[in-house]
Amino acid sequence: MADELVHYAVAGGTATITLDSPHNRNALSAQLRRELSAALTNAREDDAVRVIVLTHTGPVFCAGMDLKEARGAGAGDQGVNEFPQILDQLWTSPKPVVARLAGPARAGGVGMVAACDIAVAAQEATFAFTEVRIGVVPAIISLTVLPRLTPRAAHELFLTGETFGAERAAAIGLINSAVTAEELDGTVERYVKSLALGGPKALAATKALLSSPRPATPSDGFEAMNALSVGFFASEEGQEGITAFAQKRKPNWVP
Repeated sequence: MADELVHYAVAGGTATITLDSPHNRNALSAQLRRELSAALTNAREDDAVRVIVLTHTGPVFCAGMDLKEARGAGAGDQGVNEFPQILDQLWTSPKPVVARLAGPARAGGVGMVAACDIAVAAQEATFAFTEVRIGVVPAIISLTVLPRLTPRAAHELFLTGETFGAERAAAIGLINSAVTAEELDGTVERYVKSLALGGPKALAATKALLSSPRPATPSDGFEAMNALSVGFFASEEGQEGITAFAQKRKPNWVP
C-alpha cells in the first residue's frame, strides 16, 4: 500500500520489515508504531518465517519518538506508552531478529537496535541517547540497552547525549559489526543464513536461555540445564538434527 509506513515481505524463510517514513527520519509515529507491531506479530505467527530482518529506507534508521506528536500531549496520551510492546516483541521474539542500519539511530531507535539479537551498521551510521538534551529520560530503552553496553559507556553516553559512531557502538556491545556500506547487505545475509541453520525450537529456547537470570553458581543451575539439554536431545527436532549430521545432509528445517 502506498500510504503504509512499514513494509512486510517474506522470502526464503526471512521476513523483512522495512521502516519507510523518510519524511520524518523514520520517527516512531502512531502509524509507524502500529504497523511495526503488526508486522512483528505476523512474523512471529508465520511458520514459514525463520529469521526477521529489521531495516529501513532513507538515510536514517530511526530518529526515536515522533516529537511533533509528543508536543502538548499529557502523560496518558504520549506515544511512548505503546513503545514497550514493540521492544518486548523484538526482545522476546522466538525467531532471531537482525537489525540492518545504513544510517543513524537515535533514542528509541537505539532501543530497538539493542532489542534485536544481532545488529549490523554501516560505518557511516551514528548513534546517540539524546533524551536528556530535551529534558526527558532514556527510561524505557534502558531495559534493552543496558544489558548490551559496558557500564562506563552507558554512564557516559546516557548522561552526555553525545553522538558516537558505529565503530564505538561495536566496541561497547551495542552492535555486532560496523562495516562499509558496500559490505552491509552481504554481512546481514551471512548472519541470516547462519541463523537459518539452527532448529526453530532450539533457537527459541536458546534465546530464552540468553535472557534468563544466571544462577549464583554453576552447581545451582546444572539440574535445570540438564533437563533442558536432554529434552532437546530426545526431541523430534534434536533427533532430526542428529540424524541429518550422521547422514551428511541438511536438517529438514533449513530453508
